[in-house]
Amino acid sequence: MRSREQADRASPQSIHHRTTANPLPDPGAESVAKAVFTALADPNRRAILATLAAHGPATATDLAGRLPITRQGIAKHLALLAEAGLVTAEPGERRRVRYRLQFRPMRIAQQFLAALARDWDGPLAALRTHLE
Repeated sequence: MRSREQADRASPQSIHHRTTANPLPDPGAESVAKAVFTALADPNRRAILATLAAHGPATATDLAGRLPITRQGIAKHLALLAEAGLVTAEPGERRRVRYRLQFRPMRIAQQFLAALARDWDGPLAALRTHLE
């Protein structure tokens, strides 16, 4: 038979409390993670990030040449990625702006996911024990 402690760990109320609390020590980190997850929700933005990761800094025109997205679409997505902190715009020659990846926001999002995963390990183990 399960102990009361195991039952409490797996209760919906305890799970809800742990997963809705901010899993990161820095209160601003949750908003950074949210912006990253919102930006990553779009497959075109993920493709832009993958292209920048593979080929390095690029202009919107360069990216439009590599991806099946119009230059205007690329510019819109780059603005959202910049807002999330995932890319920065760097002035280039002849007023051409090059976009470069920024890794800090992605690391914060990874820490957020790792904290959530740690919070879920106990309840999932308790549920597995209960079901077996």
